[in-house]
Amino acid sequence: MQTQSQGIESSRLARVLLTTQCCVFVLACLLLWQFSGEVAGKSALLGGLIAFLPALYFCLKTLRFNPNHEARQIVRSFYRAEAGKLILAAALFALVFAKVKSVDAAVLFAVFFCTQLSGSFAPIFIKTAKASKA
Repeated sequence: MQTQSQGIESSRLARVLLTTQCCVFVLACLLLWQFSGEVAGKSALLGGLIAFLPALYFCLKTLRFNPNHEARQIVRSFYRAEAGKLILAAALFALVFAKVKSVDAAVLFAVFFCTQLSGSFAPIFIKTAKASKA
């Protein structure tokens, strides 16, 4: 029974992580588009997507394993998912810089890093929600 509750907790944390990241980059995109123009807004959108899509990939890859599997298999799946996440992020950066004509690199990297860092705060939102229910 405990493994099932751990799986539920993991998927809840993944949902909060992805929701937090999505909210951060969408808000940044809208604010920058409104106050700094189209290029900044588009760069913010691309930077946020470069952070969000690999995180989504990682969550999908790591949450599909069965908690009853051997620990070695679980660790191997996490390493593979992390490697895939890094490769995907690098490929997305390369694609943006190769194919998109007008990009504000400072905005793109700033929103990328803010989106990445926002994932660090996801556990705080889970704890806050649990405390308010108690």
